[in-house]
Amino acid sequence: MGKGPGLYSDIGKKARDLLYRDYQSDHKFTVTTYTSTGVAITTSGTKKGELYLADVTTQLKNKNITTDIKVDTNSNVLTTITIDEPAPGLKTIFSFIVPDQRSGKVELQYLHEYAGISTGIGLTASPVVNFSGVVGNDVVSLGTDLSFDTVTGNFTKCNAGLNFSKSDLIASLALNDKGDTVTASYYHTVSPLTNTAVGAELTRSFSKNENTLTIGTQHALDPLTTVKARVNSYGKASALIQHAWRPKSLFTISGEVDTTAIEKSAKIGLALALKP
Repeated sequence: MGKGPGLYSDIGKKARDLLYRDYQSDHKFTVTTYTSTGVAITTSGTKKGELYLADVTTQLKNKNITTDIKVDTNSNVLTTITIDEPAPGLKTIFSFIVPDQRSGKVELQYLHEYAGISTGIGLTASPVVNFSGVVGNDVVSLGTDLSFDTVTGNFTKCNAGLNFSKSDLIASLALNDKGDTVTASYYHTVSPLTNTAVGAELTRSFSKNENTLTIGTQHALDPLTTVKARVNSYGKASALIQHAWRPKSLFTISGEVDTTAIEKSAKIGLALALKP
C-alpha cells in the first residue's frame, strides 16, 4: 500500500488480487490507442455466453485533471473527472451517467501518513452518503466503511477492517454485511525474484451458517509469463497463464473446473489487451 495506511479498499487487496484478479470465464478483447494530442482511446468487447457487450472509453489528461468518457452497448455515457492533488494528499472525483439523472456523485479522497479518508455523496435531493476511513501506518491499520441512506435514515453498509503488513506478509480481518460476514485473508511473498506468492481467504457467513475457504498461488516462469492457481472448499479449481508478449500487452488464458462434477465441461476464458 506504500507509505501510510492507504484507503479502506486497500485492506486485504493483495490477497484478493492474488485469488481473483484476471480469472474469468468470458472472452474479452481490449485495444488502446493514442492520438497525436495524447488522447487515449480504449475499445473493448466481451462475449458472455451468447451475449456480446462492447464499450469505448476516451481518456484526456490535462495537467492534474483526468477526464474519462465511456460509452457502452446500451448507449449509456459514463463521465468521470478526476482532479489529482488540488491540495497535498487530496483527490476529487466527480462522476455521472447520461441519461440517469440520479447517478451524479462527488467523492473526496485524502491520504495522510497516518490516515486515509474517502467520502462520497450522491447529487440528488435525498442522497446516499458514503464514508470510509483508515487510521494507522504502513504496518498496522484499522478502518471502517459506511453508507447512509438519507431517505430511510438507515445505514445500508457498515463494515470494519483490520490490516497487518510486514515486508513479506499481509494479514487482514474484515467484518462485513453489518456483522453477518467475517473474512480473514493472508498473503505471503515466498520469492520476490520469481514473484512467487501464496494467499488464502476464509469467509464465515453467520446467517447461512457457511464457511468458504479459498487458497491460491502465483509464480513467474520468466519476466514476461506468470501462472496462477486457486481452489476453494466447494471443489472449484482454477488456473491461468498470462504472457506479456510486448510491454503493456497481455494475453491471458484461464480455466475453471468443478472437481465434484468432472462430467461438466470446464469453463475457459480468454483475454487479450493491446497497448502501444
